[in-house]
Amino acid sequence: MSDDAMAQPFVKELVNQVRAHDTFGAWGKKTDAEVISPYIVDKEARKALPMMANPDPDTIWRVEMFYNAVALTIERRSGLVAQPIMKMHHEGFGRVVLTVGRLVAVSKHLRDVHRFGFVDHAKLNEAGEKLVAEAVELLERFPEAARA
Repeated sequence: MSDDAMAQPFVKELVNQVRAHDTFGAWGKKTDAEVISPYIVDKEARKALPMMANPDPDTIWRVEMFYNAVALTIERRSGLVAQPIMKMHHEGFGRVVLTVGRLVAVSKHLRDVHRFGFVDHAKLNEAGEKLVAEAVELLERFPEAARA
């Protein structure tokens, strides 16, 4: 685990998103790294997953939390409300769109959702930060649409 990655704003937001759904305090004693450990899928674990399968509800929830964290990180950086919309087919493919005002700030096709995960915390942070940076750049390029 990289302490640097765990200290990044995106990863912190993802931890906050996951912890916010712990209504009974079951994860209260877990470290932040333990809370987001399901997002880490190393090469051996990925090989063990079938090429095609239907994602379970927990996996779909993790994908939703990831994009919620992207949206909230965008909000913190821009001061504008970002809304994620996810449509997922039961076979594990679909689309996520994050809108800010009338602007589509993120549009991402999803596939093989049952294999959703990252090699380590640094790659997790890198993926989230890339989406956030691209979205914020769009907000700055098209402020009228974002503020509409």
